[in-house]
Amino acid sequence: MHVERSEILDYMTYEDERPAIRAAVLKTKALRRIEVAGVLTFLFENHATVRYQILEMVRVEKIVREADIRHELETYNELLGGPGELGVTLLITIDDPDARAVKLKAWLDLNGHLYAKMADGSRVRPTWDPRQVGDDRLSSVQYLRLPVGAEAPVAIGVDHPALQGETALTEAQRAALAADLREAAEAAS
Repeated sequence: MHVERSEILDYMTYEDERPAIRAAVLKTKALRRIEVAGVLTFLFENHATVRYQILEMVRVEKIVREADIRHELETYNELLGGPGELGVTLLITIDDPDARAVKLKAWLDLNGHLYAKMADGSRVRPTWDPRQVGDDRLSSVQYLRLPVGAEAPVAIGVDHPALQGETALTEAQRAALAADLREAAEAAS
């Protein structure tokens, strides 16, 4: 379910309600944050996390023009998966700038080596916007969609020649992602 305009508070009202909203979203995000291979963080997005990002952008930028708020809605709603999809923000974290530059060049084809492992052992590869990948290096932030169907994955991993790893999801993480998949399916029907 996409975030609707009616859910976006003006930045002054949001400032008053921010502590409670932020506390709830941080709990939501904790279940949807998966670390893989020491440098990859998969942040699974849902309605609450995307709404929070929009509210934060409106607050920080003090956005009041209706057209600008609608632009933020369009931009951030793209992070949500459709029916049978999980939307993911992938963060590649390499602290050393020189090492980061080298690895982001070497990992140019990384997105094709990411996967969600399903209960039957099959691997689902993500889709992504090719505009996120430059001619000579990968961006350290990627927006992906994992077309997993109605079932939450059991693990998230990478099988790139220069980077391998897999992280099993906890039951709580799987339940959270399953709830997101149900919400997307219900919104589409």
